[in-house]
Amino acid sequence: MANSTTKTKPAEPLVQASPITPMSVVAPAIAWLIPGAGHLIQKRWVRGALLMLSIVAMFLLGLAMEGRVYKPNGGDILDMLGFVGNVGGGGLYILTRALDWGHGAIAHATADYGTKFLIVAGLLNFIAVADAYHIAIGKKQ
Repeated sequence: MANSTTKTKPAEPLVQASPITPMSVVAPAIAWLIPGAGHLIQKRWVRGALLMLSIVAMFLLGLAMEGRVYKPNGGDILDMLGFVGNVGGGGLYILTRALDWGHGAIAHATADYGTKFLIVAGLLNFIAVADAYHIAIGKKQ
């Protein structure tokens, strides 16, 4: 005996794309250029100040430890990954390259730590950019 009633699954809600707003474009761009500023322009004062303080401090400490700032190149994979990490620093990276800082001192043990500080500061800024974008589109509070 077959069951004459069939159960149907409830319809899945369609995922709608977020509308492009000026803030969803400006916030990530400003967040990349000036660490923490993407949150500050959205009135997330504490989060923006903490991000700005930590990213700038890590970047400056990396420079103070004579860390290496990677240049764009197509050579070694580790150099390319280091460059991507450094570019995450946004305006800090641009300023550092314009002033020709960050050559790295191979003779100092702290220079390797400084290089890691510079890369991690850039990667943290990439995360801050994504966070500023998610706040701008309303996906995150």
